[in-house]
Amino acid sequence: MLDSLRRGAGNWLAKGLLFLLIIAFAAWGVADVFRGYGAGSIAKVGSTEIGLEQFQTAYQNEMNQISAQIGRRLTPEQARMFQVESRVLSRLVGTAALDTQAKSLGLGLSEKSIVDAIRSDPTFFGIDGKFSKPAFDQVTRQLGLSEAGYIALRKREDVREQLTDAVVSGTAVPSLLIEQLHKYNEETRVIEYVTVDADKTIKVPEPTDAQLQAYYDANKRGFMTPAYRKVNLLLLTRDVVKPKIAVSDEDAKAAYEAEKDKYNVAEKRRILQVAFPDKAAADKAHEALSKAANFVEAAQKLGFKESDIDLGTLTQKDMIDQKIADAAFKLKKDDVSKPIEGQFTTVVLKVTDVTPGVTKAFEDVKAQVVDKIAGERAVRELQALHDKVDDERGAGRTFKEISEKLGVPYKEVEAVDRTGKLPDGKLAVETADAARIFGAVFAGTQGVEAEAVELSDGGYGWFDVLGVTPEKEKPFDAVKADVKTAWSDAERTKLLSDFAAKLVERLIKGESFDAVAKDGGGKAEKTGAINRKTSPQGLTADAMRQAFALPKGSASSSATADGKSRTVFRIAEVTPAPAITPAQTEALTAELKRTVQLDAINSYVQGLQGRYGVSINDAAVRQALGVGTGQ
Repeated sequence: MLDSLRRGAGNWLAKGLLFLLIIAFAAWGVADVFRGYGAGSIAKVGSTEIGLEQFQTAYQNEMNQISAQIGRRLTPEQARMFQVESRVLSRLVGTAALDTQAKSLGLGLSEKSIVDAIRSDPTFFGIDGKFSKPAFDQVTRQLGLSEAGYIALRKREDVREQLTDAVVSGTAVPSLLIEQLHKYNEETRVIEYVTVDADKTIKVPEPTDAQLQAYYDANKRGFMTPAYRKVNLLLLTRDVVKPKIAVSDEDAKAAYEAEKDKYNVAEKRRILQVAFPDKAAADKAHEALSKAANFVEAAQKLGFKESDIDLGTLTQKDMIDQKIADAAFKLKKDDVSKPIEGQFTTVVLKVTDVTPGVTKAFEDVKAQVVDKIAGERAVRELQALHDKVDDERGAGRTFKEISEKLGVPYKEVEAVDRTGKLPDGKLAVETADAARIFGAVFAGTQGVEAEAVELSDGGYGWFDVLGVTPEKEKPFDAVKADVKTAWSDAERTKLLSDFAAKLVERLIKGESFDAVAKDGGGKAEKTGAINRKTSPQGLTADAMRQAFALPKGSASSSATADGKSRTVFRIAEVTPAPAITPAQTEALTAELKRTVQLDAINSYVQGLQGRYGVSINDAAVRQALGVGTGQ
């Protein structure tokens, strides 16, 4: 839920330590934990489990945040590129480690203390400087939480803060470090630069056969046929097992009755609510509100904003205050309630719209119930079939015989490379686990029985390596055209680098930048006074690193962002940082303090992970992400 908190606003939601925690949990991955924790949860830290729904919610929040930042919805491939899964797991594992430690120390907070903290939090104050229920509701809606969900979340976060407060209390930053960081950050430079026009200045000669032969001989690894392996496969997947599982009507009806509420759609109501500090104020306003032709306008005349009044469309379970919830769902449409004294405040309600609930009969959801039961039973069936396959292998039966006896799909692959591709470039098997399966195949040995490969959907794959075809050189004559292209690219890069080096040498000797730029075929450019944090157009990050490491008057070059040319640059001016101001001292102290606190929290939480142990259920993670066969 830290993901939700990041989208909130206000004093508590923006506390420095909470911000540190968010950064800390995003900073480290989960590569140091062991995999394969049992079914039932995504992960476990000590006695604290991270559930499937918890992971899915955090994952979707992360996806939504990144999508909002880049202006379009992330695809699954882009999510993997952004390492969304690892970042979410890192945060959840980190918070679970803190929760485990809190439980071991017996730390906790009463609900009353949380309610008191909420009522005194300026985040939820109204225009009168006191707690405002509408302001509280607005924040919880923004976070996508019910009142109960927010209070539970607040309780967990405040307990974690007890732990982290102890870790970072007394953090101090040396004044010398502050001064040095200021000098580093605020030094400015003026940089002259030109991008070489490679098409005008670089002419790659036609290679001779001898040059191509020499290049081929020196780079034979780039002109090889891949290694192939002949292999037989048995692939036991969830998709194979699930359709074969029979679910009786009796079992389906029993499951439906046990979880009937999950299939029903609760009644929803659009609720307008005006909150008052006490019953006397509510009684005073009630008459005007109940007689008004327009409830919202009447409330606005009392000083309330429309956004504070409209709670939106809610189910009864969305409302934590049972007394207010009961009243709201007993109220007739368009009627105004009498003042209701709730847990936090006294309110007057009006229901403007009612969407009746839908109770779904068994026949309406039978297919859904059966599918769920089959999925649950498939887990057990996969393990049972795994054991049967191993028994048959132990009895000396071939994969083909096992397939015919147990119905596990069998496939003969004449030649496959380590990426799972056939010689024609097609995939040997359509599965998301191809890399895992064929990585194991290429780690195996011909004639030696290997252990089953665990698949992402909870299934298993077995293989027998029947033949090995080593990689081999392609004859020079067969790849001569490819060799020529590779030689030309390499020669062009070398000539370009040599040409840029000569331009740099001329600049260092004092030639005018305009003259050098003209010979480079480009236009002389010049930055203003920039510091290290600036990203000027035309200068890559590598060029900036060099530019701030060189003395005034020196020059160098760097490859352009596309790698097709080089940028030549000279340091025209260097201006040391001015004296540090009190405001800058305060800002840098805060920044460095956060960094020191971040390091302390990282070390502490990693230590807790090591103490309690962390396990990640790979199959459950893939299930939560909806990754299955063929994806």
